[in-house]
Amino acid sequence: MRGQVREHAENARRLIGGLALALILSAGARAEPVLRFSDETATSGITSVFAGDYDFTVGGGVSSFDCNGDGFSELFIAGGENRATLYLNESIQGGELKFRHIPAGVEMTRVLGGYPLDVNADGNMDLVLLRSGENVVMKGLGNCRFMRANEEWGFVGGNAWSTAFAATFEKGANWPTIAIGNYVDRFEEISPWGSCTDNWLHRPDADRQHFAAPLALKPSFCPLSIMFTDWARRGTPDLRVSNDRQYYEGGQEQMWRMEPGQPPALYTDKDGWRYVRIWGMGMTSYDLDFDQYPEYYLTSMADNRLQKLAAVPEDGKPAKPAFKEVAFSLGLTAHRPYTGGDLRPSTAWHSQFEDVNNDGRVDLFVAKGNVAEMPDFAARDPNNLLVQGADGKFVEMADKAGVASMNTARGALLTDLNLDGKLDLVVVNRWVNAEIWRNTSQGLGRFMAFRLMQDGPNRDAIGAWIEVKRGDGKIMRRELYSGGGHVSGALDWWHVGVGDVARTEVRVLWPDGEQGAWESLDSNAFHVLERGKPARIWIPKPRP
Repeated sequence: MRGQVREHAENARRLIGGLALALILSAGARAEPVLRFSDETATSGITSVFAGDYDFTVGGGVSSFDCNGDGFSELFIAGGENRATLYLNESIQGGELKFRHIPAGVEMTRVLGGYPLDVNADGNMDLVLLRSGENVVMKGLGNCRFMRANEEWGFVGGNAWSTAFAATFEKGANWPTIAIGNYVDRFEEISPWGSCTDNWLHRPDADRQHFAAPLALKPSFCPLSIMFTDWARRGTPDLRVSNDRQYYEGGQEQMWRMEPGQPPALYTDKDGWRYVRIWGMGMTSYDLDFDQYPEYYLTSMADNRLQKLAAVPEDGKPAKPAFKEVAFSLGLTAHRPYTGGDLRPSTAWHSQFEDVNNDGRVDLFVAKGNVAEMPDFAARDPNNLLVQGADGKFVEMADKAGVASMNTARGALLTDLNLDGKLDLVVVNRWVNAEIWRNTSQGLGRFMAFRLMQDGPNRDAIGAWIEVKRGDGKIMRRELYSGGGHVSGALDWWHVGVGDVARTEVRVLWPDGEQGAWESLDSNAFHVLERGKPARIWIPKPRP
């Protein structure tokens, strides 16, 4: 796959490619932006329904990744009691969203979600399936075909109710570390409390490309979202865990300190960690205020949380894991439906920071839906699309943009599916068809999209940071993590909006700490950033 992307990139000259994409993507002066998404579910070819009873109250994920090397991202959608499905992307650049179901070897039942990850660094994307039952690592064979690899790679799939995923490459390792978050022990009565299953850490075997026996992370408190994230910018990601308070007593949100070769260690109040207890369901992060440190959005029932470091450390001093709540001041609590007439509290699941209008300010999507028929929470609970203004505060735009669906949502993704520089939206719903919207907004700002490459393990540079200079000199930073959300994740083009800037400087901070050089690159372009080489513009080949 990456070989084909490299070949395409090398065939495109920088100047010509930039001019061609500018003609396709942003001819003429930019008019006043109008944010609009068009519902293309009926014509897209997407026919997945996440079905099932108690075991499928949670889950319902979607993932995007390119498995045939054409640069367009395929979609994998979980089915619950129905079979999971891989959809081949047949969209034309800038055109309607078109997908076709193809047999890929991943058509299992009881799948809650899947995450793309190149486990064995062969250039073919693999897929980790989270299930109510045995988790399965599917080895990518190329051309969107997969086969089971649990036995070959020593991956113990267990028989739990797995609801969260994160992956990283620890320093010096030639194989990934995978964390699996497990929910309620479905073989026991829900009450009395204490029915949460242990979470697992799958680290590499010391001697070969293989997973060692999983390590139980104790205590465990029923997470629905986890991520490896370098919250302290110390060069080593830690494991942040968001737990559902519904099914534990005496627990809280958690973060494990990760050091290569050492057992994970929980941060405690002695380190500065502050007690927080929510119905943790989804998680996303971004450096919203340009201070180099990411903020974290935690979805829940009722109020959602946005946390930032309580104090940015002075030069040379380590950061403390003390976070303060800032959602209310920025308009991000999203605690009740904003339309539809139901005034009961909301239930929030997948969340994702992305710049949907390409103005250089990151926005937030939140998927909403009642657990089932919980009477104390809203039954008609529209999704949120919270757009950030120049003052840093967020305004609800989902109803105006056309994505305020009242279906019972779970997983979701914002990603550019037709490679026109605008982020499209996929939402997986419980009991009814997944929905897909094409971003048909007019007058948006310019964008940049990046695909990272490096030799050896961790070919996709998970754990790197991309830095992009805005027109006002501020630096936008996004951490490339695998995990978070709610059983949904992408490993494709990394998108950044840049407003009216036609050309700006970009650099990569690679996972091992090496700082790439600043490069001046065109906007409205797709760039391949390969370690040790100049950036290259990539242009998709025309469809037949």
